[in-house]
Amino acid sequence: MDYAEARRRMVDGQVKPNRVTDPRILLAMLEVPRELFVPPALRVRALADEDLALGRGRVLLQPMTIGRMIQLAAPRPGERVLVLSAGTGYGAALLAHMGVQVIALEDDAVLADLGGAAIAASNLPPGALRRETGLPPAGFPAGAPFDLILVEGAVPAVPPALVQQLAEGGRLVAIRQPPGEVGAAILGRRVGAAFSVVEAFDVQGTLLPAFTPRAGFVLA
Repeated sequence: MDYAEARRRMVDGQVKPNRVTDPRILLAMLEVPRELFVPPALRVRALADEDLALGRGRVLLQPMTIGRMIQLAAPRPGERVLVLSAGTGYGAALLAHMGVQVIALEDDAVLADLGGAAIAASNLPPGALRRETGLPPAGFPAGAPFDLILVEGAVPAVPPALVQQLAEGGRLVAIRQPPGEVGAAILGRRVGAAFSVVEAFDVQGTLLPAFTPRAGFVLA
């Protein structure tokens, strides 16, 4: 299979028609080998217009969804970006390709290990992407403050700890999906002590296990 040609068809047939117009995102999606960010048996489906199940309740977001979320985030070169529930690292690699400094946080060692070779094959700028292990709802205080936080999946609510790790004027993008409701991609912004959120577009996501409330654990 000619994956370079398949990525071109993905961009032209899925991403551009869904209002992703930022040329930096389109170029990154052409050059970052999405097919390497999934197990070998799933590579033939990696460029399809669908979320791709990776096991253990996790998915690789469909191309147009991650493309629109990154466009909503509007990353600027040189910004410090935290990607939470980064999975195999595809979204983090796209951002690093766009010239930002990325910390990718993942709590599933199997997914993180799977993404290692893919990230190495993505020809990213030296030092642009750093991977860390930890619980995504807690963020990564050691690296804060961040200009942008991207949660790569659906959450019932935004944990306050993440807001506290945003720089002044910092943005947060996630799929907010309260139980039983339709999900929406949100853009949050911190200004002083205030955190304002707007819904950008509807999208039904898979709730991230790390963010799903458990008995005795409540997300505010």
